[in-house]
Amino acid sequence: MSASTTQLPHRLLDARDVWHISVARYHQMVAAGVITVNDRVELLEGVLVNKMSKGPEHSLSVVLLNETLRTLLPAGWYVSIEQPVSMDDSEPEPDAAIIRGLPRTFIGRHPAPVEVAIVIEVADSSLRRDREDKRRIYARNGIAVYWIVNVADRLIDVFTNPSGPVLTPDYATTTTYHIGDAVPVVLDGVTIATVAAADLLP
Repeated sequence: MSASTTQLPHRLLDARDVWHISVARYHQMVAAGVITVNDRVELLEGVLVNKMSKGPEHSLSVVLLNETLRTLLPAGWYVSIEQPVSMDDSEPEPDAAIIRGLPRTFIGRHPAPVEVAIVIEVADSSLRRDREDKRRIYARNGIAVYWIVNVADRLIDVFTNPSGPVLTPDYATTTTYHIGDAVPVVLDGVTIATVAAADLLP
């Protein structure tokens, strides 16, 4: 090894060193005030992780999603913005989700995957997490449609046909929509409308 070679420090932790908690324990911690709304964390695969910071383009895209999608939905569906969805070992808080029911349907609980038609993550600094961790979690839990609104590259990736809880969860189909394309809004396998990709991107 030459004198100029810089060694990176060894990782202090690996997966065996991390204390995993269940969704039920997470709820208990929230109820007890151990975790509050001021703690910018979410539970992903049994681990509390920091939420990514949001730039102006990210925030604008979330507003555009809300304004655009809520005008398209039939009765019995609503748009949830940055609210939890309870899953097997995770409770992500997607930037947007289309939920079956009414907001008051979920008094005392969060929506479950079977009640979610589409989850949407707006990606800038969070792109790697959204493409890898969130994609795996949503596919494992059978979320039928997953959108990544990629504000940096100005495109929208739509993932469909989730594998469910297999060894390596993933979506079988990926479709990329660019500025000028129309993105289908699919509820229970039926396209109820399309939305211009340009309307969702800053």
